[in-house]
Amino acid sequence: MRQLKTYTSLWAMQPHDQTGVKLPYDQVCEMVAGAGFDGMAIDLGASDVATAHAVRPHMEANNLTPLIVAFPKTIESLEDTLKMAKDFGAPFVDVIGQVMPIALDDMVPVIETWMEMSDKIGQPIQFETHRNCITNDLYTTLQLIDRIPDMRICADLSHYVVDREFWFPLSDHDLGLISRILERSDSFQGRVASRQQIQLQLDFPQHQKWVDLFKGWWREGLTSWHDRNTTGDCIFVCELGPPEYAMTGPDGKEMSNRWEEAQVIKGWVEDMWQDLEQG
Repeated sequence: MRQLKTYTSLWAMQPHDQTGVKLPYDQVCEMVAGAGFDGMAIDLGASDVATAHAVRPHMEANNLTPLIVAFPKTIESLEDTLKMAKDFGAPFVDVIGQVMPIALDDMVPVIETWMEMSDKIGQPIQFETHRNCITNDLYTTLQLIDRIPDMRICADLSHYVVDREFWFPLSDHDLGLISRILERSDSFQGRVASRQQIQLQLDFPQHQKWVDLFKGWWREGLTSWHDRNTTGDCIFVCELGPPEYAMTGPDGKEMSNRWEEAQVIKGWVEDMWQDLEQG
């Protein structure tokens, strides 16, 4: 049986809106579960292992599945994170690798070693498309997935829109490059970017062309996943980060309510999934 599972991020919930108030973990988990999310990503770049252990009982009490996001600074350090994630019951570890060789030939053994480590421990991994990590550049990542057929991707396309400074409308060539990423993606992250900004407000009129572009990509990615899998969970993380990801006005306050926006994105992808299920 195929299922769509929607998550948000603990990072996105600290704080969750313009008030700037950081709620305690029990209230965060109650909010997330109450809104119908299936899980929550624990970002070890924005927090630490102690935080993961602190929030875990509150997630378990609210039937939320944890997803571990790792930023390994050495090849060896991923091993402990994989073991922790397996103990937590995470569906996979989202790797944002901080080991960043310059040459492609030097990157390949890094990825392959992490994949071997994953197989040995029995904890799946995916490599997120993310700036300032081994998948920083779209072109290099495309070469990596060509060289390593079993390398699986977690697609956060906002990073590549900013990194490549794609002109709008995108050319057929550039759209084709993104399609190649989506064809290798086993999970997705929800954030809308433009060529200059990593995170846009969803309802501003000037942003609608970018919103429509990302909605099209999410539908394409979900369709690709649905076509490739007859069973399993397709995970979509609504990850709208706090400042300085979120833009702020001169008063320092955010210009939109990210908690409400996360639920809007959740509704969009659930509608897309329903369309796919109905055939």
